[in-house]
Amino acid sequence: MKYLQEYRDPGLAKNIIRQIVAEARSGVEYRLMEFCGGHTHAIFRYGIPDLLPDNIQLIHGPGCPVCVLPTSRIDAAIDLLRKHDVTLCTYADLLRVPASDKNSLLKEKAGGADVRPVYSTQDALAIAQAEPHRQVIFFAIGFETTTPATAFALKEAKSKSINNFSVFCNHVLTPAALGAILNTNPGERQTINGIIGPSHVSTIIGSHAYNKYATQYQLPIVIAGFEPLDVLQSILMLIRQINNNQFIVENEYTRSVNAQGNQIAQTLISETMEARESFEWRGLGIIPDSALQIKQAYAEYDAEIRFTMSITQGREQKGCECPAVLRGTKRPTDCKLFATVCRPDNPLGACMVSSEGSCAAYWSYGRQQKPVSKQACSV
Repeated sequence: MKYLQEYRDPGLAKNIIRQIVAEARSGVEYRLMEFCGGHTHAIFRYGIPDLLPDNIQLIHGPGCPVCVLPTSRIDAAIDLLRKHDVTLCTYADLLRVPASDKNSLLKEKAGGADVRPVYSTQDALAIAQAEPHRQVIFFAIGFETTTPATAFALKEAKSKSINNFSVFCNHVLTPAALGAILNTNPGERQTINGIIGPSHVSTIIGSHAYNKYATQYQLPIVIAGFEPLDVLQSILMLIRQINNNQFIVENEYTRSVNAQGNQIAQTLISETMEARESFEWRGLGIIPDSALQIKQAYAEYDAEIRFTMSITQGREQKGCECPAVLRGTKRPTDCKLFATVCRPDNPLGACMVSSEGSCAAYWSYGRQQKPVSKQACSV
């Protein structure tokens, strides 16, 4: 299959691993953060950590949109369901994410609330059109990747005068989160000397969006695809930059990402949304200009305005280390709840729920078990 099997070729993988082993200098610690949760799962699915020299450490970042959503926003949606007879539509993995006091949207649904999982914004619009007597709210989440679909739904609702449709907007911005991590007091975060940049997000915003971070923090950044050869090649590119004291943005994922990104999608977003003054992220706290809100021209489709929603301080599950995992300061196995009381069938933290969560990756690919010995030098 084109653009799939070519990036899973075992012979090419062995060749890249040999280069990594040869070029990784002894005495140098290569601490590389993969920002995207999709990369975390790819890394463990293909056993990449066990193929690398011991001085190359992969640190998991906050690139899981479900995981970084704070409990306060889910609490607000639950409060909305309890106060109003509405239909709430959202992506299925959000339903199981714990809110305050061990609540969740799934529990509200079990209690009789009209909560419906959908695959897309178009599904939510179709429900609103099919049931004009009900107020239908789309609980929108995600990074720049899913934002254009929400923007398109807003424009379509307005053009078709679908007046019983609104959006609870929780879209967040990747560069702001990257900046927040790098701005953290060095004593409170792990040292990072390279970033494996997100794939799908970069198809929208372009590789140029990271240039200022590479320059300001003197940090090499490589935009990577999701296949094993993509990840390995990106690691090799970062090692070469670190060895040569280079601090630039490189694009390994050239088959999908360009410098300027998808300008049609960017225009669609800018027509319907604008930056919020501040927004709370799970694990990262309140970050200025890090999320989007609906523009005044589309205010009638803004659920926060239509229903006068109030956002109050949420409460994390006691003992859950999901916030620290998202900051890259702890691994899932550092959490006392992981693989004991917190499991996929009983998730206590967002990182265990989402298909992009680090805890889910550790569980799915057996990382809660004793690590296998590394084989890189014998490849």
